Amino acid sequence: MAGDALTIARPYAEAVFTRANETESLDKWTGILELLAAVVQDPSVAGAISNPLFEKTDLTKLLLDIGGDNLSPEAQNLVHLLVENGRLTVLPEIATLYEKLKAESEKTLQVHVRSAYEITPDQEQQLVAGLKRKLGLDVSITSEQDQELIGGVHIRAGDLVIDGSVKGKIEQLANELGI
Repeated sequence: MAGDALTIARPYAEAVFTRANETESLDKWTGILELLAAVVQDPSVAGAISNPLFEKTDLTKLLLDIGGDNLSPEAQNLVHLLVENGRLTVLPEIATLYEKLKAESEKTLQVHVRSAYEITPDQEQQLVAGLKRKLGLDVSITSEQDQELIGGVHIRAGDLVIDGSVKGKIEQLANELGI
């Protein structure tokens, strides 16, 4: 199902990105899509979306009322289109794909680092420099401490995963030994 949702969401994300790029409103659309994705994931709104007795016009009005002044006329048109086509549930995927397109166009990459110990600002700068050299992109890092890693770091940069943690090495060894 997740693959289907991404396939359905991709044309919408690409259309929104193209329009946002044309109107130089990439950051504005980030906020709009995050808001709409959060709204459709709210349990009460999700219930209304999945309820076949809830009229499309009522659903559209509900979303537009919740979005209020945060929704530009183009965003309101997107809501109308998604409601009419029964695609509201893919809004989180649209937002995710949009952010990937935006990051590619800005040549940036969000990197998440988990470390067994707190990362110092100096270490973070070294990681940024190394990843920028390796990937050829501007890198923005978020980090968290995870003592379960025992030692080392686990880096996720888009589809690239670098597992230099002790826990990862132990799991890899266990796999090779068939344990």
